[in-house]
Amino acid sequence: MLTTHPFDDDKLREECGIFGVSGADGAAALVALGLHALQHRGQEAAGICSWDGAMFHTQRAQGHVAGNFDRPEIIESLPGATACGHVRYSTTGETSNRNIQPLYAELASGGFAIAHNGNLSNAMRLRKDLVRTGSIFQSTSDTEVIIHLVATSNYRTLLDRFIDALKQVEGAYSLICMTPEGMIVCRDPLGIRPLVMGKLGETYVFASETVGLDVVGAQFVREVDPGELVIVKNGELRSIRPFAPLSPRPCIFEWVYFSRPDSISEDRSIYSVRKAIGAELAGENPVDADLVIPVPDSGVPAAIGYAQASGIPFELGIIRSHYVGRTFIQPGDKVRHLGVKLKHNANRKLIEGRKIVLIDDSIVRGTTSLKIVQMMRDAGAAEVHMRIASPPTRHSCFYGVDTPERAKLLAAKLDLSGMTEYIQADSLSFVSIDGLYRALGEANRASVRPKYCDACFTGDYPTPLTDQDETCSVDQLAMLEERVG
Repeated sequence: MLTTHPFDDDKLREECGIFGVSGADGAAALVALGLHALQHRGQEAAGICSWDGAMFHTQRAQGHVAGNFDRPEIIESLPGATACGHVRYSTTGETSNRNIQPLYAELASGGFAIAHNGNLSNAMRLRKDLVRTGSIFQSTSDTEVIIHLVATSNYRTLLDRFIDALKQVEGAYSLICMTPEGMIVCRDPLGIRPLVMGKLGETYVFASETVGLDVVGAQFVREVDPGELVIVKNGELRSIRPFAPLSPRPCIFEWVYFSRPDSISEDRSIYSVRKAIGAELAGENPVDADLVIPVPDSGVPAAIGYAQASGIPFELGIIRSHYVGRTFIQPGDKVRHLGVKLKHNANRKLIEGRKIVLIDDSIVRGTTSLKIVQMMRDAGAAEVHMRIASPPTRHSCFYGVDTPERAKLLAAKLDLSGMTEYIQADSLSFVSIDGLYRALGEANRASVRPKYCDACFTGDYPTPLTDQDETCSVDQLAMLEERVG
């Protein structure tokens, strides 16, 4: 089957988006709208769970929000004034209906629904321990570990059991949970994954990004703080902070690529920061060229910033068709190759004979960059220079981003010269890690305590990687035994 997103297939994919509403008649309809705005964060599956004061109601489906949650009969099957939803791109667990969130379970205290954005880096260890003591898992998702930890906790109240569960997990999580006692919303102590709070009249709304609030007309109130639990019950909100305070380390790649450009984080426009990254890139890596061309759509803001800072004209040299779906046909190799142009095509008259600078947000495996450079050469470009609005991605993410294993990351295998040769560009440069921090308003990347999680660039992971360390130890032991044998 031909994928008609040839430039999207080699991107890092954000894991999920979550959205919750407490205190609005027809809450599920608002959640469906919010999930539409967060669709870019997960396109494999979507789900909504509602609570009508007596029962929980759940609808989950593979595919986009549109087509699954834009039918009146589906929304009508989700009654109640409280609801939460989830869009998913799998980072842990197989792609199947049983892994679609929100996950729901009947506990001794009543129903419990959970929507999770992030990834638990010790889920495998915890799961083994839980199974050993009798827990029976229904999914392969790391999120289900939290449910079992809550169910098996020895604390008396549901809230205390929930806090007890969170104190056992490592990694990244933003959670929206629904219980008969109210909605519980929380963010991990480092704030790796985003979560914001808004109000629509007397209704509380929670979302992964501010664009989710915008689409339902909610007013932004504030970000949910790292390590904070927010409990909403009967229209009343209270906040508790059960964890020892830590210096936050939110994911820096939200600024580079994951968040929508019209979102706001830390009181700053994502779009403006991306333009600033482009300006830093121009200052650090100038080139004699005729045109600055973005790789659509994620490269556009950085390309504008690069063009403004360099004085080189900005032009749309790659035209994207917005009328092609995810898949097309099952063709032979020749038609498959031609089908790449269904989604993106070179603006030949503009490019022919020109020296161009291509701006993209990242290089992962390098296969996308190779295609783009070749497309420009086929269109008659005299020179093709590639500039990347993030540092080289040399390390895998274990906090909820679908990253290839490190051996498949181009920057982990090759130096700059080797990468340039691989993508067949005339030159290749990346913004420096300090340049990225400057675009975010910092003087540089503090050597002792950086402000963001930038592990995909630096290998500086802010939490233990229990599952990864144990997997590596097992693999290393197997290799040693094989050599000895």
